[in-house]
Amino acid sequence: MHAQLNSTHQQLFGNAGELFKFFAPGRVNLIGEHTDYNGGHVFPCALDKGTYAIVSIRNDNKIKLYSTNFSKIGIVELEVNQKFTHEPQHDWANYVKGMYKIFLDNGYKISHGLNITIGGNIPNGAGLSSSASLEILIATILNYIYKFNIDPVTLIKWGQNVENNFIGVNSGIMDQFASMMSIENHAMLLNCSTLDYIYAPLNLNEYIIIIANTNKRRGLADSKYNERVLECQTALKQLQQKLDIKTLGDINSDTFLANEYLITNPIHRLRAHHAVFENQRTKDAVIALKNNDLITFGLLMNESHISLRDNYAVTGIELDTLVEAAWNEPSTLGARMTGAGFGGCTVNIVHKQMADSFIHNVGKIYTEKTGLCADFYIANVGKGAHAL
Repeated sequence: MHAQLNSTHQQLFGNAGELFKFFAPGRVNLIGEHTDYNGGHVFPCALDKGTYAIVSIRNDNKIKLYSTNFSKIGIVELEVNQKFTHEPQHDWANYVKGMYKIFLDNGYKISHGLNITIGGNIPNGAGLSSSASLEILIATILNYIYKFNIDPVTLIKWGQNVENNFIGVNSGIMDQFASMMSIENHAMLLNCSTLDYIYAPLNLNEYIIIIANTNKRRGLADSKYNERVLECQTALKQLQQKLDIKTLGDINSDTFLANEYLITNPIHRLRAHHAVFENQRTKDAVIALKNNDLITFGLLMNESHISLRDNYAVTGIELDTLVEAAWNEPSTLGARMTGAGFGGCTVNIVHKQMADSFIHNVGKIYTEKTGLCADFYIANVGKGAHAL
């Protein structure tokens, strides 16, 4: 991808002096879904797929942006100190504009423009966090080029701020955190309330991670994602009438069961039930992995999907078909949807010697039932954003 981006950059912007290269990964969340904005734990790892950039420095105040993934939009031209607003026709470039805006809003002076050519190999809309990858990529570029020396956690928070307030998706902090802070061959247990985190080696022995893409596009901003956030916030407020808690992640399953009567809407009660029990599953899964108990780890993944299907209602026929077909394969330890849902991907722990038959069998069943063709990827665990 570097060579292709280099060539495109030179064609668009000429021989513009020194070229800088950057990468920010996508992520897959192994367990802990819809817990991040509820103050719970998540367990993501970075992928070796992500978003790349070639950057050259300009001598004026212009910012020129181009994405090989959105070539029909062409070059988006901006000014360094303009008023950055969300404009639908700019599509992907709104994420870049949002990151520029938050640097300026926090008092950082951007002294000159840039040419930025971007290309990614994360399937767009697949739930592997292409948007956070782009936000963290731009944060890394600006921090590096202008030598701001801003600490990574601040950049992560800014990325989430852009997603929430500039793009309009009420997501938690997991995606940006995983894209920035991951290390190779490890997953990360992140407490989304405190931002405390530990790395856990991914010792899967004879097993591998296979990601299956439903190829049903889902846009977070216009999905029911924000509705789920609101439902959980409403449930939390009712629990707070009695309990001294700040988030649903602050209570354990026993406390929740003893007090769930406070939540008057039965749908909201189901949403909160998922958030609380999923948080516990995530912590239990990390302990199982540390104990080399892959069977328990897989069972917890399966339980996670069942809760996402029955309590949180974010799966749908495509994700359920992929997961149920995976469960019926003897080579599968665990399978669940990953990401926000409503389409996107599943994550599967599969015996490496049976990977080909898994892909063939699950793909065949999926196409027969849905009429769609799934894509499958062997997930290689990468590291966080960096200059190349």
